[in-house]
Amino acid sequence: MRSFADAQEELIVKSIAEPGPYGYRPRERPLLFYLDHGIINLDKPKGPTSHTVTKLVKRILEYPGKIGHCGTLDPKVSGVLPIVLGNATKLSRLIAGSDKEYVGVLYLHGDVDESELREALDKFTGPIFQRPPVKSAVKRTLRVRRVYELELLESEGRFHLLRTRVESGTYIRKLFFDIGEYLGVGASMRELRRIRSGIFSERESVTLQDLYEAYVRWKERGEEDRLREVVLPLEVAVAHLPKVVVKDSAVASITHGASLKVKGVSMLSKDIKKGSLVAIMTLKGELVAIGRSTMSSEDMVSSESGVAADIERVIMPRDLYPPMWKRREEA
Repeated sequence: MRSFADAQEELIVKSIAEPGPYGYRPRERPLLFYLDHGIINLDKPKGPTSHTVTKLVKRILEYPGKIGHCGTLDPKVSGVLPIVLGNATKLSRLIAGSDKEYVGVLYLHGDVDESELREALDKFTGPIFQRPPVKSAVKRTLRVRRVYELELLESEGRFHLLRTRVESGTYIRKLFFDIGEYLGVGASMRELRRIRSGIFSERESVTLQDLYEAYVRWKERGEEDRLREVVLPLEVAVAHLPKVVVKDSAVASITHGASLKVKGVSMLSKDIKKGSLVAIMTLKGELVAIGRSTMSSEDMVSSESGVAADIERVIMPRDLYPPMWKRREEA
């Protein structure tokens, strides 16, 4: 995953500013504070529910704070399940709303030529109608979901291995059932694994055992390195968003819900459009808030006043960066 330092090379400088003594670079946070801003790219095993796995993580880490998961997986489904700790729980909706990628086994209840199956997969690529299954936790109303990719990887008899990339909220079991109905033979899902959730991929995922061993290593030997590897700073969740980097003097007002003013901007991404979702960052690379831009990149650079972004979700604690009046008193 790309770091904030890597992304800085692509930022436009509006006003040169240097970071002050407040806050921490994400990877350099004291460990307990680091955990309070942590995300675990967990490889959920088959068997337990997502809720049960989340409770296991809380128990392993002996974590006293708030914890949650992003994007429920059925008990029989394995794969990527992002777990969020402390302040990172404020990003749950953003992470859960990302597109998902799965590999699963479609079992057809009758014989179908490969050409017919491929034709059916083409029919189910794009916007589709779905009604959530009876056991789902959401209201069973008909809704549209988008299937971005639906690929046949291999076949053996009536068993077919498929890879699909879908919009969040798409039910893969229902998708497989509907493909069988379209083909006139019926179908069921025999295996399913989530291989990606937004920017979180199975290639970088960790197991419950990895997490346990990393925690014991810190608890018994005081070694933090492995725990800092399996728990990621929450900033990784916004790596895909355009950035607006603010001066230290602007941070406190944003954490209290004030809009970001143009005068508080130090650097910004080149590709921001009016109305874009943006990650508002400190000079040290900390995520302050998620905002909605009210200007394009060009307008932010050229303007001397006005609101650059409205705040949609404050992530940073309020007391990390003191307000301007308090700094003047300290001086």
